Amino acid sequence: MASAGSVPVLILKEGTGRTRGRNAQRNNIMAARIIGEVLKSTLGPRGMDKMLVDSLGDVTVTNDGATVLKEIDVQHPAAKMMVEAAKTQDTIAGDGTTTVVVLASELLKKAEELLDQNIHPTVVVGGYRKAAAQALEELGGIAKGVDIKDKEALKKVASTAIRSKSVALSKELVTNLAIEAVDLIAERRGDKWVADVEQIQITKKHGGSFTDTRLIKGIIVDKEVVHSGMPRRVEKAKIALLESPLEIEKTEFDAKINIETPEQMKSFMDEETRIFKEMVDKIAATGANVVFCQKGIDEIAQHFLAKQGILAVRRVKKSDMEKLSRATGARIVTNFDDLKKEDLGTAELVEERKFGDDKMVFVEGCKNPKSVGVLIRGGLERFVDEAERAVHDALSVVADVYENPRIVAGGGSLEMELAKRLRSYASKVGGREQLAVEAFADSLEAIPRTLAENAGMDPIDILVDLRAQHDKPEGLSVGVDVFSGKAADMEKLNVLEPAKVKEQAIKSAVEAACMILRIDDVIAAAKTKPPETKGGGPGGGPGGLGGGGMPPM
Repeated sequence: MASAGSVPVLILKEGTGRTRGRNAQRNNIMAARIIGEVLKSTLGPRGMDKMLVDSLGDVTVTNDGATVLKEIDVQHPAAKMMVEAAKTQDTIAGDGTTTVVVLASELLKKAEELLDQNIHPTVVVGGYRKAAAQALEELGGIAKGVDIKDKEALKKVASTAIRSKSVALSKELVTNLAIEAVDLIAERRGDKWVADVEQIQITKKHGGSFTDTRLIKGIIVDKEVVHSGMPRRVEKAKIALLESPLEIEKTEFDAKINIETPEQMKSFMDEETRIFKEMVDKIAATGANVVFCQKGIDEIAQHFLAKQGILAVRRVKKSDMEKLSRATGARIVTNFDDLKKEDLGTAELVEERKFGDDKMVFVEGCKNPKSVGVLIRGGLERFVDEAERAVHDALSVVADVYENPRIVAGGGSLEMELAKRLRSYASKVGGREQLAVEAFADSLEAIPRTLAENAGMDPIDILVDLRAQHDKPEGLSVGVDVFSGKAADMEKLNVLEPAKVKEQAIKSAVEAACMILRIDDVIAAAKTKPPETKGGGPGGGPGGLGGGGMPPM
């Protein structure tokens, strides 16, 4: 609302809420910090789990930051920015989501203290950006190169990623599986390696125990064989991948056929049968004994395929077809008339297997597969879900090392070292931005402090000890050993993380914090009112609920 003389001028729609200046900043910072507080207790091997119950009553038990944020329905716009930062971290690095949120939350807490000293948000943002650039430069110098053929180094990185998960007791199984899977799907492009984790298919089936989890050098198709007369097991499989349906296409316009005699009806049916027989004969002529079809397969075609001893699966997902192509070497054929012998893929074994009430088709023993499958088993459905998240983290960090072969020590040691170096750098910056750089250094120490708190240690004692250790030349990789309750050399304890995870965590946290700090005006549109009901009440009639203002978290 503005006033021109004595006449009020309405600028915004009626019911719109507006929060300005320090109030807007305080609200946004508070909302974002609450997200940090929610996730804080899940950080590290001694972190706790969260039980999340959705509106339908489905339960998720996890300590994975990205999963927690995905499951809770966040409403506050500033808090949503924190969720976006965590999602970005998960997409790019696959690990370190909790670190991002805890670090961004701490950056905002320290920024609020500076704002209370009348330091302008733009100065704070400028200092944070300089500190982040310097931290990334220092990180580049601290990180050590690693050979991707060094399986022991990859094992250490993968076991660090799953140390806080429920499957940590089976870390040998998970780390070996992750290293082998990534090694199979990694491709060299120019002078770089590319390891696309999307090419590793993860299939979950509860039943059995987690030790039954295994890597499939091929793909698992969550479908069953279409006809009871078909073989359920085919060795030395020659696989055809068809995108077109094994059905007679219907006309695009309405047509009528006048059939006056039984003979005409018989010839009509015979012609349809002949077309299907020709289709199947063409497939059999190529030598194919397994067919995966993205579309439908007519019952008559199924009968002829069964007679030829061909195993067929229909309505396979497009993503599974692409993975089958990469795994078996087969080419996806759009028109089956074009199917040739050279288009077929190979596998040692194609077999239908039953798990409880479900049937799945396994394509195994592919030669040099560029797409593989992981079958995860476990006694409880909740455990299997959490195991999937752990396997995904292990796969992601190994893939990170392939794409950026540099590692750093974990356990908060990197953050302590960066904090020390940033305090030295702050004096070179000078002015009010120096205070922001120092605040950034203090924020980095939130990671080792939280690790210590979650392990039941005294955070002040451990931070004092860590600072003293990092002042020594040999203290570079000293971090928090949550199991002994003391400061220890993380490299000797084999606690290693990909440099890519840490780099992305700093970038995402700083961007989220700076974006929230730069907001000084929040204009929230009026909430849409539900349709009016006869009895009034919440529908907007007499006694109805008002709308507008900031949404709650």
